[in-house]
Amino acid sequence: MRGSFRSYLLFLLLPLLLVLHETVIHNRRRHTNNNAAADDDDLALALSTSSRWIVDDRKGGERVKLSCVNWVSHLDAAVAEGLSKQPVDVISKKIVEMGFNCVRVTYPLFLFTDDELGSMTMRQSMMKLGLSGSIAGVQVNNPLLVDLPLVNVFQEVVSNLNENNVMIILDNHLSKPGWCCNDNDGNGFFGDLYFDPKVWIEGISRVASMFKGYNNVIGMSLRNELRGRRQNLKTWYKYMQIGAERVHAMNPNVLIIISGLNYDLDLSFLQTNPVSLSFSKKLVFEIHWYGFSDGDDWITGNANEVCGRVIDKIANNALFLLDQGYPLFVSEWGVDQSGTNDNDNRYLNCLLGWAAENDLDWALWTLVGSYYYREGVIGMEETYGLLNWNWRELRNSSFLEKISPLQSPFQAPDSNALGHKIIFHPSTGLCMQSHSSSLGPCSNALELDYTQEKILIVKGTNYCLEASEMHTPVRVGVMCGDDSSTRWEAISASKMHLSSTDKNGEIVCLDIDSKNNIVTNDCKCLSKEYSCDPSSQWFKVINSTSFNIAPSPISISQRPILDGSVSSN
Repeated sequence: MRGSFRSYLLFLLLPLLLVLHETVIHNRRRHTNNNAAADDDDLALALSTSSRWIVDDRKGGERVKLSCVNWVSHLDAAVAEGLSKQPVDVISKKIVEMGFNCVRVTYPLFLFTDDELGSMTMRQSMMKLGLSGSIAGVQVNNPLLVDLPLVNVFQEVVSNLNENNVMIILDNHLSKPGWCCNDNDGNGFFGDLYFDPKVWIEGISRVASMFKGYNNVIGMSLRNELRGRRQNLKTWYKYMQIGAERVHAMNPNVLIIISGLNYDLDLSFLQTNPVSLSFSKKLVFEIHWYGFSDGDDWITGNANEVCGRVIDKIANNALFLLDQGYPLFVSEWGVDQSGTNDNDNRYLNCLLGWAAENDLDWALWTLVGSYYYREGVIGMEETYGLLNWNWRELRNSSFLEKISPLQSPFQAPDSNALGHKIIFHPSTGLCMQSHSSSLGPCSNALELDYTQEKILIVKGTNYCLEASEMHTPVRVGVMCGDDSSTRWEAISASKMHLSSTDKNGEIVCLDIDSKNNIVTNDCKCLSKEYSCDPSSQWFKVINSTSFNIAPSPISISQRPILDGSVSSN
């Protein structure tokens, strides 16, 4: 009887003991972080900007490319998604395993300004939404978090990413927890129902202060997707500059990331009127670009023409900032990873070519495989998510392979680094190889020089790429510039068809066959044809940087660089 009573007492006390244990651990982490804050200059990642690049001051200005994924934490439950499916440490390690070095963690402002919300436990928040299944899942996968206040749960997620050496960007996604966005949701612009500028400034200041001691918190995105009828430049400049100054004052280590207008699509006004801030080398601008940003244009219009038109628009709206000396962070982009959305598929190939050419920092939408609760639906699946519904497997492994070259930098800010060109194929995520006429990993890409005469010369040699005949592999020739077959020009509105004239006088474009061999074929889909998919013929000649000694000139015995054939006629 006494043993039964003890067992019953232990059963009653166990949840309380778990909460007390986690509180001790959390307070110890907070104490550690507060102590670390005193030594921020020594411990925190010292990222800054050098012209258009983000660099690490501790490593002599070495470039740091942000290859991030978005982890959603701003919906109705105000909790990082997925904690009912997997332990937080498993998710963090999965992010690293997938090749990402950074996470953009979204949050609702009220989590840090509404004490009633911030002090509510995860269990209580989920119970309000009727999420008994999610509570059960959290009890299994993250039992020490389920009865913590929501603010502390957020801190624990950030702490775990920090411990796994993942860089973290804290993104104020909206004010009131929920799905984002529309023009009339009350979260769109300063002065809207849930968007009091004073509350916003106080909230982002609290976040900056709270995470000052977290070594890997490297950036704060001040506000996501400003929008709606209240938008105006006078108010934008006023509050964005005040917010930036306040965050920098509270935490001078972090990069300040600023969005524009119209759902993060428009920063064009900065061409003539830059922001005025008291600090320098910490400012980054962000934009978003999705396939649906342009409606269904990708399937109702010619893909080349749509790609060219949209890229021209982005150049005017945001890309000019690179020339002004600011990094541009594509903080949201993504596709339906089922692979069946033609609009997204065509957009993706255009985006990857553009992102590789400009070697931009970016954050993919999204990590999330499913949501606790979204727009009234419990357990909604996210087809844009890297992970599947149960957060265990990849939704589309070929997609991750396709974007993997963009997870590493193509270029470096070091003016002494040796530069060259490589040929990138967006549809496969592969590059022309150094010892064959096929596509392969970009780490083994053929290094080229691209002359003013449009000749692609193998770097360190006198050999160049040559179009021989229709439907045959591209070759290396030695008669560079003597005829038009060695001149390659980017044609079509997308500027992604590499075209030449073969030995028979026929106009050809680079293409790939079923085995990813690079061949020359009739140029396709150049204009008007709406149903035609040009992706196999889309290539980008992009800048790359090597810190190695230039390769020695290729000897005669080494001539078969590509397909074993070298032309001299």
